[in-house]
Amino acid sequence: MFADIRPFQDAEVKTVLKTTLNDPALAKAMGSWLAPGLNKRAPWLLQPLIRALLKVYLWSVTDVASFQQKLSPLVSRLLKKSVAEFSVHGLDRLDKQKAYLFVSNHRDIVMDPAMLNWALHQNGFQTARIAVGDNLLSQPFSANLMRLNKSFIVKRGITGLKARFKAAQELSRYIHYSILDESASIWIAQREGRSKDGYDRTNPAVIGMFSLSKPKLRAYSEYINELNIVPVAISYELDPLDLAKARELYALETNGDYVKRKNEDLNSIARGMTGWKGRVHLEFGEVLQGQFETDDEVAEHIDTQIHQIYQSFPTNDWAEACLNNNVGEIANANVETLKKRVESARAELRPYILKQYANGLRMRRGEAPL
Repeated sequence: MFADIRPFQDAEVKTVLKTTLNDPALAKAMGSWLAPGLNKRAPWLLQPLIRALLKVYLWSVTDVASFQQKLSPLVSRLLKKSVAEFSVHGLDRLDKQKAYLFVSNHRDIVMDPAMLNWALHQNGFQTARIAVGDNLLSQPFSANLMRLNKSFIVKRGITGLKARFKAAQELSRYIHYSILDESASIWIAQREGRSKDGYDRTNPAVIGMFSLSKPKLRAYSEYINELNIVPVAISYELDPLDLAKARELYALETNGDYVKRKNEDLNSIARGMTGWKGRVHLEFGEVLQGQFETDDEVAEHIDTQIHQIYQSFPTNDWAEACLNNNVGEIANANVETLKKRVESARAELRPYILKQYANGLRMRRGEAPL
């Protein structure tokens, strides 16, 4: 059931992991990330070593839980190296015995759901299943690793109206099945793709997908309410990809199009994981319950919560002050880092970087994005 999109199950883990670790593309990709120079000069030495080390580290993995247990210290080390302080609020609003549909703002491909699952795991909750677009799964090894780590596939590369509708219906049924039948929580971004301008908005089409599997005689609000939707806001003091997002926004505004470079998504994943973020705050909102009639109404309620619980930092204040030509003294190391990053960028890109941070304040105040 849902075999082509669901995460791998415990009985499949050993076979899939063996195939994945023997895939030469995995060792090559890790080599180019961990030691690019050596990977070019002596791949014959580095890549077999990486493969052997991975097999030793993961030899005891027999199910999904033990695979995630092996990832836990890696995530911990990553957070220590790239995050000054990781704060989490709102988990006291949730019941550890219930499953939730976490609808989150989206700033980073990997780290948003990774930090949510880290917070859940550290506080005694079951980790959530993660919605991942098939555009990130171009390599078999990356698809396998993500599905071993409780990710499920959102098919975005399908062509044809009927095929796309069928895929969306299957996704809707899977989300309902996970929450209601398997009591497994779900994380999904509030819209396709990351927020590039720093202003978080829920796409009503995502909400519409949730209700595609609704029986005709079921009330819309009843069907939405039983999903236990929880708005989630993640806030970064520094975004390691702010310059890359600025380039994309500038290209879209000036040329009307942006063409990704080869391996851009994989490079973004690596930079987003390892780049310095300063402080990061994760806030869980209230479970959404009400007499909803439309997808737009549900999206509006999610946005209201996300905008209220989003936490701003001095980098947001400094960026807005810059745009208003009202900059005072800088008394924060991360603001200084952002200042240097803005000054080193091309002049035409600087406003796009600043707006990403200033828009966080504007949405908190209920103002339109810049």
